[in-house]
Amino acid sequence: MEHRKFILNRWSLIVAITLILLLITPQAALANIRIENGGEVPYYARLERGGILADGDWAAIPFYRPPSCVPADFNLLDFFDFANVWGCQPTTTDGFEIWKNAPGTDIAPLQQELHGKGAVPVWFVSMKELEEAVEDGVLTIGELASLPSLKIGSASFYHETLHPLGGSVRNHLVLNAHGSFADGSTFKVLAEHTEANFIANIHFK
Repeated sequence: MEHRKFILNRWSLIVAITLILLLITPQAALANIRIENGGEVPYYARLERGGILADGDWAAIPFYRPPSCVPADFNLLDFFDFANVWGCQPTTTDGFEIWKNAPGTDIAPLQQELHGKGAVPVWFVSMKELEEAVEDGVLTIGELASLPSLKIGSASFYHETLHPLGGSVRNHLVLNAHGSFADGSTFKVLAEHTEANFIANIHFK
């Protein structure tokens, strides 16, 4: 009898714990918050030290803000410009962020999604020229614009998914864009960046 009572009590405890976990888990999932960011990211272009979208021959540089309002003395390799970037308008992308708690509490969002507003500037330069330009550790918008191989495109489609380090366990970027140049030729860019592994495919037609 005592053994049966022990078994019943133990089973009741297991059921109770299971019910508590079922009730808690959905609440934990709902704790993540979604914030529409309007494309207001703290950087001008997808270009930074150790993070260049390149296929070996060409480098692709998407701009989240008009290249014309990037400060002339800003080092694009520094990526972030919390002091001045907000005045560079309008943004070329729109999107949202998923935060575990909230900005100011978390270091970074768990996930960021960006999509183009219809005409995202994408600059292409020879990777060889770019490597030479960044040898001194500095690359300004003027230096980038002066590279002989520069091709300026406009992406009619742009989509980017980012799981940034600090918010996620590992840094992971997936980027897909296609558009055209002023002469009517077209381009496609597909890139994925996971930690130290960077894969990019750039096609002109």
